[in-house]
Amino acid sequence: MRSSSGAHFIALDHVRALAAYMVVAWHFTHGTGGFPVPFDYLPAIVPFALLDEGHTGVALFMTLSGYLFAKLLDGKAIRFSAFLWNRALRLLPLLVVVIGLVGLNRLRRGDDLGAYAMTVVRGVVLPTLPNGGWSITVEGHYYVLLPLLLWMLRRSTWLPWAFVGAFVAFRAWLFGHYSDVQFLAYWTILGRIDQFTLGMIGFGLRRHVQGRHLAAAAVAAAFCTAAWFFDRAGGFYGTAGQPFWIVVPTIEGLAYAMAIAWYDTSFTHATSRVSSFVGRLGEYSYSIYLTHFFIVFPVARFVHERVVDLSNFYVACAGALVFFAAMAVPGYLSFRFIEAPFLRLRRRYVVTAPTGLPL
Repeated sequence: MRSSSGAHFIALDHVRALAAYMVVAWHFTHGTGGFPVPFDYLPAIVPFALLDEGHTGVALFMTLSGYLFAKLLDGKAIRFSAFLWNRALRLLPLLVVVIGLVGLNRLRRGDDLGAYAMTVVRGVVLPTLPNGGWSITVEGHYYVLLPLLLWMLRRSTWLPWAFVGAFVAFRAWLFGHYSDVQFLAYWTILGRIDQFTLGMIGFGLRRHVQGRHLAAAAVAAAFCTAAWFFDRAGGFYGTAGQPFWIVVPTIEGLAYAMAIAWYDTSFTHATSRVSSFVGRLGEYSYSIYLTHFFIVFPVARFVHERVVDLSNFYVACAGALVFFAAMAVPGYLSFRFIEAPFLRLRRRYVVTAPTGLPL
């Protein structure tokens, strides 16, 4: 995805595509109620736990956001008002369309539109927006904190780590008082801030992971194993009230930050047809993320009942991959006709400044 500064990093588009596929695979394989694959399924092949708990793709998206903005703003200042304007132009047009379409569907069903309107209004602060829009709320909260995070990164090596540690300690305090932090850790900035911050830290550590393939493999193996044990313990729907939710966002952020930095710096990324197609899927990932909710569940049910049995998890993952690739078409149409026209209104927000501090 080309930024308003003209920068384009195809490696990060690849990561976007992977994150979007993980989320799509979660919905395609499990549906809304554990169909066609039950929620309590545990894959025998350890890395597939990342797809069986594919909601972790949201953590990858958020860690990538932190990494990307640290990369774009390295040694530079920003015009904060222009930055917020550009982010609004990037995210709001499609989000407004999706909110409208969901509203029309609710009107067709005879639902209370007043109650729906209130969920949309609350969505500015709370995770109540439809079709995964809750994550856009969290992303917006990160944008508000971005100048502070940039200041900390440039002020001291340890300040960002202390910032993450403070939120871990806060979640531990909340768990001690309420015996559950899953909601805050997963759905709000109180958990997700770890991932944005660690993504930014990961960019600062990129030279330490460049070309370290064995270390990257070890981190990947450890993270996949942790995800498998998390899945075995009950997964997302079976672990509410467990204390490890205090650190789940932190563990995800650490693993994904190192993986992104390693992938971004360790290879010369080709522009072959396959690489370009995956990059396009990454470019359209926001469109795919918000719009796949409209069709993924009925499509999975239709395939399961009419084409091939998807109760086999690995078959379902392959079906999810085909579905994800096919989403390039609506993703392109959404990007071309809904999102791209507004991108022409973006303003340059990056400023070269001797101090390198945010404005």
